[in-house]
Amino acid sequence: MTTTTLAVLVPVLPFLGALAGLLLGRTAPGFVRPLAVLPPLAAAVLAAIVAVRQSNGHGGTRAPIDSATQLTPTGSVPIDLALHIDGFAALVAILVGVVATCVQIYSTGYLRDDPRYPSYAALVSLFTSAMLLVVYSGDLMVLLVGWEIMGICSYFLVGHYWETPEARAASLKAFLVTKLGDVPFLLGLFALAVDTGTFRITGVLQAVANDGLDHPTVIALLLIAGVAGKSAQFPLHTWLPDAMAGPTPVSALIHAATMVAAGVYFVARLLPVFAASAAALTVLAVMAAITMVGSALAALAQDDIKRVLAYSTIGQLGYMTGALAVGDRGAAVFHLLSHGAFKALLFLGAGVIIHAAGTNSLAAMSRMGGLAKRVPDAYWTMTIALLALAAIPPFAGFFSKEAVLVAAEHTALGESDIAPSFAGWTVLVAGLLTALLTAAYATRLWLLAFRGRGAEAADHGKQPLSMNTVLWVLAVPSLAFGLTVGLIAPWLDADSLAPTVTTSVLGTGVALVGGLVTYGAWTHTTALAARTPMGAVAAHPDAEPALSEVEAMTSHTPAYGNIASAPDPADPGRLLLGRLHPHAAAGFHLDAVYRVLFQRPVQGAAQLVRFLDREVVDTYVRGAGTGTRWLGTAVRGAQTGNVQTYLGALLAGTVVLAIAAVLVAAGA
Repeated sequence: MTTTTLAVLVPVLPFLGALAGLLLGRTAPGFVRPLAVLPPLAAAVLAAIVAVRQSNGHGGTRAPIDSATQLTPTGSVPIDLALHIDGFAALVAILVGVVATCVQIYSTGYLRDDPRYPSYAALVSLFTSAMLLVVYSGDLMVLLVGWEIMGICSYFLVGHYWETPEARAASLKAFLVTKLGDVPFLLGLFALAVDTGTFRITGVLQAVANDGLDHPTVIALLLIAGVAGKSAQFPLHTWLPDAMAGPTPVSALIHAATMVAAGVYFVARLLPVFAASAAALTVLAVMAAITMVGSALAALAQDDIKRVLAYSTIGQLGYMTGALAVGDRGAAVFHLLSHGAFKALLFLGAGVIIHAAGTNSLAAMSRMGGLAKRVPDAYWTMTIALLALAAIPPFAGFFSKEAVLVAAEHTALGESDIAPSFAGWTVLVAGLLTALLTAAYATRLWLLAFRGRGAEAADHGKQPLSMNTVLWVLAVPSLAFGLTVGLIAPWLDADSLAPTVTTSVLGTGVALVGGLVTYGAWTHTTALAARTPMGAVAAHPDAEPALSEVEAMTSHTPAYGNIASAPDPADPGRLLLGRLHPHAAAGFHLDAVYRVLFQRPVQGAAQLVRFLDREVVDTYVRGAGTGTRWLGTAVRGAQTGNVQTYLGALLAGTVVLAIAAVLVAAGA
């Protein structure tokens, strides 16, 4: 087959798998699991073959693969069914295929007793197909189709346990917040097409190169709004932590390879459009800085292990956005690839821990002994992933995060002609502070989950082999992917992604400080907790029973929503954050701000409209009906059915008319 044919099959195969899974889910349930696993696996293999054919055999890539056919005549700007595959598109497609395959394999064990598994598996395949369409698309309107399908799939997958109000609220929130960003995003696409005369990505980039954009700042800011919603960047990030109401494998897929990665990929694909406006890059840098620091502080205060990882994803996406803000696409995509591996591992490992511990709560896990021995596979692989997250060398996260810091350093020192130095300093300072906080919350998670003290938790059964095997598969790139930095750079059109001495020392130094300070705080708080009577912390007067995701899978009650176990006096996050802790735990009350600024005014307007409809409009309608009814009652009295009466009335009327005519004639 030609390379173009193979590339077309990459998004088509998961789509066909989703369609077949929906059709055969009830009639032939034995085919559901093969249809869930084999299409994304085949797509990953084909994506790898496309990447190999894209290679020039000398560590780089050939010219991008471009192929198009007109989808429909529009009479103005045409829409083409187009492919545009260059080096970084080929690599991102492999990431999507591999992570989706791992998630599907993991889900066969994780949701083996779930009656809605067939529809779940089909939606995951459709989700994968939509992301692959975004990656390979060469036309912005076709890309938009995949962009929107992902939003719909996330609505159903986050709301998998739809019987509960928490899951319904989380899915609706995710859908509405991302759609809020999609409105200006769509306007930005139309404005971009008006300026460049095409939706084709190659045509847009060529027009930008020829100074063909008349409104670069307006277009870039409109597009950034959509990216902020899809990639969970401040201030449209609040949906992502709540999306943890969905099953853990869904969280792994959304956070590692689809949905949130789409926004970063889009900016990377059209980076020259954003680079045409220094104001847009500055806004992007400030947005990334606030996102990085704020999400890291929030992660340090969360009790739910999945919410810690959710805020971690927001922060790492901030790193990618920061790299794009300083004009370095290679560093952003490199961190996207690295993050995809270790974040998928973190979420899937968290699912194993939740299954073994019977709770999502880190406070509860910290009171359990022997958890690391019970889940050795999750213990060792999550340790690798957390070291990668904390950017400790030689793990993958170190190399990719350092690439971002190097790019920011070059821009800050005026060595870049793309972005202003202010953007570089903003990203660099925020990136170093976030590296400190990232190591702190990664260390905290590891200590509370695996170094708990107390009686062993009840045995919730052994994890299926499919769940543990996937963890080791993802541990390999989490450990070794960064060592391929020299091979990856030509694929991303980057001169070099290697760390420098300055950023290595600073980045690793602050990470070690964050980890050591957190360990010291944990040692101190543990010693204090040991002197505290157990009865003082064993219960919380306002606490509801903590539910695990294991219970959620059987009772369809989302685990994250009802965790209210007693505060852990040994939690180092409370000591490190001090008075900031309750505010960070509540996400700095941004949801409360949204309720005041948007939710309440909208509800007030809705109540006003309802009042006007019921009390004003309906009053006129009811009045018109009442008047007609009264008139009918009055007229009905004259309808006697007697012919003589009717003739008498006719004669009387004729006499009246005759008299009136005479009077009128006399007056004339």
